[in-house]
Amino acid sequence: MFISNAYAQTAGATGGENSLLSLLPMVAMFVVLYFIMIRPQMKRQKEMKAMLEALAKGDEVVTGGGVVGRISKIGESILHVEVAGGVELQIQRSAVIQVLPKGTYSASK
Repeated sequence: MFISNAYAQTAGATGGENSLLSLLPMVAMFVVLYFIMIRPQMKRQKEMKAMLEALAKGDEVVTGGGVVGRISKIGESILHVEVAGGVELQIQRSAVIQVLPKGTYSASK
């Protein structure tokens, strides 16, 4: 008497189109993220790998610590870099961040 009857609502639209539209912003953000961040980073990694593989004796390089020198010996993963007359450092190949143009560095001998 004091409680009214509760009736179930009728089934509305399935909502498939609505859920597809709600995913659209997330897909758009991923596409933008890919072209702004992921793709350029992959390109830089590929260029760095090619540069490290192309290192040769006599190349003038800059290490991650800022040391500038000329490669005197090359091993599988270790490079010997001459930083001054008769002074060589052993560094990992991955520590090289840049190859300088020929003639940029001149070690005093």
